Amino acid sequence: MGTAERCGTPEREVPAAGADTVAGEGRPGYRPLWSEEPARRRRMPDPVRTAAVRAVLVVAVTLILAMVAFLCTLAESWLAFPMVLASVAGTVVATWGVLDVWVTRQVWNQRHGVVSAPSSTARAVRRERRRARRQARAADRGRERIGRRGGAGQLSHP
Repeated sequence: MGTAERCGTPEREVPAAGADTVAGEGRPGYRPLWSEEPARRRRMPDPVRTAAVRAVLVVAVTLILAMVAFLCTLAESWLAFPMVLASVAGTVVATWGVLDVWVTRQVWNQRHGVVSAPSSTARAVRRERRRARRQARAADRGRERIGRRGGAGQLSHP
């Protein structure tokens, strides 16, 4: 017994959406399963994401090593001592991995000028640069206008 039989609705054939069909075309009651929404947060830069993935993998392996060391200790196995040493080394490497993510993120923000505060000094510096460029362009236009009038570059008669 299918769902359609239990609910009392007739079964209908749903064609698979291929390259030649448009989803929802010709079906008035069609509702998509999900709707695309813009991401709430921006995507992490590639170097930061790479460091984060590496850190997660190292932390996961370290946790597995610690669990194996604990179980080997309970079983009084000869493998317990090497596993404890490996867990300690893994903890050092995992700490390095997490610090690597933090440092990589800070370096990325510093190099690429990510500004988080609206009243930051970086924004004021950019505004000043823009103002200086505008003034330089206006001065160049003024000089060109004087040259086009056909004078010898003098502003007034001698």
